Amino acid sequence: MKVLVGLGNPGPKYQGTRHNIGFDALACLVRHFGLTAGGERFGGWFGTGRVAGQPVSWLCPQTYMNLSGDSVGSVVHFYKLAPDDVVVFHDDLDIAPGRIKMKRGGGHGGHNGLRSIQQALSSPDFYRVRLGIGRPPGGGKAMDPARYVLEPFTTEDRVILDDSLAKLPELLPFLLQGDVSGAMNHLGRMLQPKATTTDTRHLKGLE
Repeated sequence: MKVLVGLGNPGPKYQGTRHNIGFDALACLVRHFGLTAGGERFGGWFGTGRVAGQPVSWLCPQTYMNLSGDSVGSVVHFYKLAPDDVVVFHDDLDIAPGRIKMKRGGGHGGHNGLRSIQQALSSPDFYRVRLGIGRPPGGGKAMDPARYVLEPFTTEDRVILDDSLAKLPELLPFLLQGDVSGAMNHLGRMLQPKATTTDTRHLKGLE
């Protein structure tokens, strides 16, 4: 079984903020695949279901970002999962809004949620779906990044975000198979402009 983890902070105060894009991603996937909502368990909102015939569970820790690993570790230990059975959806300052990148392993890049999970699992070898939120305007001089991530998305960025999240259901089956390259290649195809055809029968003498 794979466990899908969306990172964020609990409560209405943080709803719709940049740091909670992981919660938004999980909400999109739960709706699309009809995953069950099992209620509060393992220190978070937890449920189960199947994706592409494979059993999955999903988790949105309610421990606050800095202690996300407590919740994730509880699920992993209960089901006796390996680190690479975990797929984490999280915000990333170093990626432009609406962009998605995926990888297995690596550092936490200063992200406290990833740091906590890495400590809880004693390993960095879980999958990450990095959801771009961009950096503050002015390179962080106008606003501290720590404050920026707790601000709501602009209306423009929200439109871009929703379009980005809508792509996740097509990418998830690849990630459940550990095929990051396949997921990235498929994402690239999704982003290619659609070919258009032009009816030129009305253009005389140009054949």
